[in-house]
Amino acid sequence: MIVLKFGGTSVGDAAAIERAAAITKSRSSRGPVVVVSALAGVTSALLDIAQRASRGELIVAIRGVEAVRERHLEVCGSLLGNSSAGGEVEGELSAMCDELAGLAEALSVLGHVTPRSLDAIASYGELLSAALVAAAFRGDHIPVDLIDPRDVVATDDRFTRATPLFDVIVRQARSTIAPVVERGHVPLLGGFVGRTAQGVTTTIGRGGGDFSAALVGAALGASAIEIWTDVDGMLTADPRIVRDARLIEHIRFDEAAELASFGAKVLHPSTIAPAVQRGIPVFIFNAKRPSGSGTRVTADAPIRAVSAIAGKAGVTVVKVRTTRMLLAPGFLRTLFEIFERHRMSVDVVATSEVSVSVTVDDPTHLDGLIVDLRALGDVAIERQRGILALVGAGLGGSSTTMARALAALGDIRVHMVSLSATEINLTIIVDSDALPDAMRALHREFFGAGDCA
Repeated sequence: MIVLKFGGTSVGDAAAIERAAAITKSRSSRGPVVVVSALAGVTSALLDIAQRASRGELIVAIRGVEAVRERHLEVCGSLLGNSSAGGEVEGELSAMCDELAGLAEALSVLGHVTPRSLDAIASYGELLSAALVAAAFRGDHIPVDLIDPRDVVATDDRFTRATPLFDVIVRQARSTIAPVVERGHVPLLGGFVGRTAQGVTTTIGRGGGDFSAALVGAALGASAIEIWTDVDGMLTADPRIVRDARLIEHIRFDEAAELASFGAKVLHPSTIAPAVQRGIPVFIFNAKRPSGSGTRVTADAPIRAVSAIAGKAGVTVVKVRTTRMLLAPGFLRTLFEIFERHRMSVDVVATSEVSVSVTVDDPTHLDGLIVDLRALGDVAIERQRGILALVGAGLGGSSTTMARALAALGDIRVHMVSLSATEINLTIIVDSDALPDAMRALHREFFGAGDCA
């Protein structure tokens, strides 16, 4: 059994869905389970509908619903034409869009949007997509059974970022999905969407489609999880910045997770965890070029000093300086409790005897954070910084690699350097506007290329 996950661009139009069907057919002997995302751009459109409706812009919101309806019906018409099957699925899609319009009207009356209502509306992207793709697959003679993802993915009630309940998912996947595979049919479900024990719809966060696929794969003991997207796999750098970025054909789980956390968008970080725990390899393929080798992500890939370079702009550095740190047990705990209280996650940490420097992505709650941090010492804020991450399982065993990295940056100002506790990630903080040049310089140093894209 394998899990095939098709992202938004891989089911974004009729041609993409036809390619997904061909890929699924090519895996028919391996017991495929298919997980699909919403059509590209639809989730963002749905969230905009929710916000517009809650602000009293009901007419605009309903127009948004109609645009979503028209897009799905157009794709359906391209795939199924005037067939009876096409008429049935068109009716199903329209009924769901009617429900969506009803939710928009309710939000306009309520006058504000809640996380629970956001999940209710956002879930329609995957529900619509799954119904459409399932009908298209059947039209291509693939024996599909459409499964409601809420019957499989159990979660808590932290709406918009719900935590999956894996033990329950195992039971539900084995009772709902496994029998379909045993009959020789193809189970197909939307990703991203789940349900609480009380029956309320949830979502597991943006990018959660990959996470859903990994959860299902882990629950069923799949032999592989294939992520079908619009790129050839994981690369040695962002190809938009480094033109000569190279495909990484085989990479370790921990390296892939680090790269995803520091800006590589190919793979959602949470995708890694369920697969790692079960030793299931993850493959990343380009749906437009299915014959490509892609990237294989496993626990036993070759160990390299540097496997890839990632970068993330627009981060903020928070520095706290105080002599109270000297020989003071529990100081860092107190510091990070303040970050937790303000719901701010930290990426990079560097400490000295009398100071702590951290980076944060989202500065939304920064003002309140600063007020509380000043009770501990002097606080300085540095905005518009960029994070460079050199990732490699062999990085910690090579001091020359770190020296080469810093030397390669030349005159580019470095604000902060940190080696992760696992010694797999060397993080360097530079100015945001220097990030592209810094990435190209490091890529030239370690991969012999790095021309401007």
